[in-house]
Amino acid sequence: MADGTESARTESARASAVGAPPGGASAPAPGDGYLERRTLRRGSAGPLLLTGLGVAYVVSGDYSGWNFGLAEGGFGGLAIAALLMGLMYACMVFALAELAAILPTAGGGYGFARRALGPWGGFLTGTAILIEYVLAPAAISIFIGDYVESLGLFGLESGWPVYLACFVLFIGIHLWGVGEALRFSLVVTAVAVAALLVFAIGAFTDFDAGSLDDIAVDHSAFGATSWLPFGLLGIWSAFPFGMWFFLGVEGVPLAAEETRDPARTLPRAMAWSMGILLCLALLTFLAATGARGSGALQDAGNPLVEALQPGGKATALSRVVNYAGLAGLVASFFSLIFAGSRQLFALSRAGYLPRFLSLTSRRKAPYLGLLVPGAIGFTLAAWSGDGARMLNAAVFGATISYALMSLSHIVLRRREPGLERPYRTPGGTVTSSLAFVLACSALVATFLVDKDAAFIALGVYAVALAYFAFYSRHRLVAAAPEEEFAALAEAEAELSRD
Repeated sequence: MADGTESARTESARASAVGAPPGGASAPAPGDGYLERRTLRRGSAGPLLLTGLGVAYVVSGDYSGWNFGLAEGGFGGLAIAALLMGLMYACMVFALAELAAILPTAGGGYGFARRALGPWGGFLTGTAILIEYVLAPAAISIFIGDYVESLGLFGLESGWPVYLACFVLFIGIHLWGVGEALRFSLVVTAVAVAALLVFAIGAFTDFDAGSLDDIAVDHSAFGATSWLPFGLLGIWSAFPFGMWFFLGVEGVPLAAEETRDPARTLPRAMAWSMGILLCLALLTFLAATGARGSGALQDAGNPLVEALQPGGKATALSRVVNYAGLAGLVASFFSLIFAGSRQLFALSRAGYLPRFLSLTSRRKAPYLGLLVPGAIGFTLAAWSGDGARMLNAAVFGATISYALMSLSHIVLRRREPGLERPYRTPGGTVTSSLAFVLACSALVATFLVDKDAAFIALGVYAVALAYFAFYSRHRLVAAAPEEEFAALAEAEAELSRD
């Protein structure tokens, strides 16, 4: 009798944890084939492929985008901003590595926040991540079109046919299978990274420290100097651009369900990815600004190529870097499509978004999770043609997710200290607290740089939250892995209170 009472209490706790009535009446049971039609290919990714994925998310940011921060903070302002954002990402990656080892599901950041902050926290985090991973590929497709046009490839001009070709070709590879997709990404990323190293060697031969602080000083700005030409506020305004050296690396845990031995592999791959990105950021930033000068690069669409041809005349090395820049854009575009599809898959499988979006093909690819964001991304790219604004909106979503994921680590450490942790974050909650504070600062900085982009993203966020508040939160799926984790934790907590 006592066992029956305890079982009933556990079931009640499970149900309340996912917002369903006791007995899970609104939740499909595992035996009805629901999860069987929503599974990914297990064991497809090892440490090398995951490390390549982490670098691929980000590598396009080394080739372009970061340099616009020079117009906000000058060399010194952007350097400090990049240092602080690098610190934020490093702290966050350590925290996420612990969470990924505890909860190795395709939900990634959404799953971590769901466990720590409840359904609302999970949806807030997952939606912010989706904003980032839908808008960023759309923006990068526009940049790919610009590169194709500037290189004169096949006589094409930047426009919707190029954007469409990008989405069709690279989504097609993803539909083929995750292993094939990650191997393709690794090869393209290796080409882009090798070219960055070649660029640094070539650019450092023309390095001139005197050209680093050549931007005119705004003497009306508080704290303005030659190194901080726009004053102390310029450091803060440069935060979003300092992020471009690292934006996306947090997406590695989204491959958890397709990883061999995720508790060991994910922390290792995330640490390696972050180490590589930190080295590339330092080399790229110093080599480019030292070779050409900060003033010349602050508005350049292709800063690395500009750094190698100060007279405007192309050289053999600048042509190589130009083609490699296209490879870097392709690598990031390709990997961000992967991340967006997995986040959408996890949210849909758990009922936060329409459930049909999580159906998988015979090759275990979430085909609607690839096609629907791809269609939205292509439409946005073809309609707006403003890649910079879309990236700024993506950064807005990213910073919200960073704050919530860091907060999730803090909450779980304090609320569930006895939880088994195969990997533990160095520094514990001090590390994740630092990431949280810096993420909140970066969120505010997005309004300093592009208020329109931030408010557009905020509007999308508000619509998504209304959908969750009035509809989907009453229809969550208890059988989904992230919901199972949360329900079990709630049940155990209720039993311990009794």
